[in-house]
Amino acid sequence: MNLLNWQSLNIDLGNTLQWMNDYIILAVPVGDSKSQSNVAQIVTILIILLLVATGVALVSRRLRIPYITGLVLAGLAITEILPHRFQLDSSLIFNLFLPILLFQAAMNTDISSLRSTIKPIALLAGPGVLICAGITSVLLRLELGLDWIPAELVGVILSITDTALVIAVFKEISVPHRLVTLVEGESLINDDVALVLFSLILTVYETGSVSPLDVVQKFLFVIIGGVLIGLALGYLSIGLLRQAEDPLSSILLTVAIALGAFQAGQFLHVSGVVAVVVAGLIVGNFEHSQVTSATTHVTLFNFWEYAGFGVNTFIFLLIGLEINIINLWENLTAVVLALIAYQVGRALTVYPLLALVRFFDRAIPMRWRHVLFFGNIKGSLSTALALSLPSTLPGRETLLAIIFGIVLLSLVGQGLTLPWILQRLKLSNRSESYHKIEELQAQLMTGKAAQDKLDILFNSGVLPKSVYEEMRASYQVRVANSERRLRDIYNQRSDDGNENKTERTKLDAIRRQLLLAEKGALNEGLRQRILSEEVVHGRIKIIDEQLLKLEDD
Repeated sequence: MNLLNWQSLNIDLGNTLQWMNDYIILAVPVGDSKSQSNVAQIVTILIILLLVATGVALVSRRLRIPYITGLVLAGLAITEILPHRFQLDSSLIFNLFLPILLFQAAMNTDISSLRSTIKPIALLAGPGVLICAGITSVLLRLELGLDWIPAELVGVILSITDTALVIAVFKEISVPHRLVTLVEGESLINDDVALVLFSLILTVYETGSVSPLDVVQKFLFVIIGGVLIGLALGYLSIGLLRQAEDPLSSILLTVAIALGAFQAGQFLHVSGVVAVVVAGLIVGNFEHSQVTSATTHVTLFNFWEYAGFGVNTFIFLLIGLEINIINLWENLTAVVLALIAYQVGRALTVYPLLALVRFFDRAIPMRWRHVLFFGNIKGSLSTALALSLPSTLPGRETLLAIIFGIVLLSLVGQGLTLPWILQRLKLSNRSESYHKIEELQAQLMTGKAAQDKLDILFNSGVLPKSVYEEMRASYQVRVANSERRLRDIYNQRSDDGNENKTERTKLDAIRRQLLLAEKGALNEGLRQRILSEEVVHGRIKIIDEQLLKLEDD
């Protein structure tokens, strides 16, 4: 590297460290204004937190408790032993942590699966948020005597669901795929609606009044504007990903899209959260259509999985550091009453609304409704919104204590009991035959993937024909064996009628993918004017009826 490149690297590194010093105030001791000292303290604190997080990961696995719950408890434990006091700034969560978490979640969300559960998701994340926030606000006003504006703000904050801990538990205790999509999808849209409601209530607080028409117009403008920005940046990123020559360039591009979508939304006064989610959905799902190479695909998704894990690690440690146990104890009665209020609001939202789903979509089992109720855990976004409450709001310190107390009780109490609840509900009931089918599917998928890679290497001239044929033949034996055994299992179950529920849902999951592929082909034919609207709508109606008959997976 020449001298010019070293100089530019030093300048960039200096700017980066200065930005960290100015922006990440959570690691800066109060009252210290020396830049170099602050940067050194940031590095020291980050090292301590990484060591603590590593210890928590080891201990939580041994004790079989959720990792995120362990992080919060560790944050509480190390508050007094750290050399400096922390200040967790809401702008850090909104501008850095939240876009990364949302983009990572959206990238890993399959649009076809989301589309199959969009009706219950829309019901919970749309009217559900309004109902839950409204009931919670009324109960808070009656129980604690809060004014309407503070009660409504806290009601919205407590109507937000954080899926980080729930999804982590789902990885330990296997649950139906559709339930996972339902939980993740509700959280993605729930965040958008709650943030818009929160900003509208703040507008009412600052201006004195807002007409219902203004509320509806602003709500639609913010949501639609966020969608348009997300679509524009998402499709722009797809074009750029095609031009990217290596995985690292793709990673940098997606990071820029994630952070840039949020900032663009904020700059244009629309929902940056919606923009990030839409862009992430586009990037994640178009990735599967071979926009990039297989190596880039794996590297990109591994990076975002690590980024989401790292952000969750820091944010939940910092939540533990932010909570003041003494202040929580002094406001314990108010915390418990608020806890009851939002649980009542959640119960009166989940159970009645999801009971209505059977009239226009596949019914949601009662056990799933229990999971959606007990999995109503608070986390990073609730904390960020609490910290962003105006300093002029009456009783702000008490409200912060209430919200932080509920976040703590939610992460610890519900976090520790959720695995037990899932086991009691017996959501994972996989038979030996079901496990065997998955093993054979894994062998079939890996064998065919290796054959495809061999074809590419042979066609590009990397392998001589003799080596290619020998290696491909060995994989063909594995593929043929897996196909034969899978065919025997399916034929046997069809002939003797021994197909139990868990095995049937495995086939229904495959059938659902095929039916969704048919719908996609019909819509594409309509878009290109190959098929008439009458024919397409008739066929789609038939396919939708077939989808409704499939078992929940």
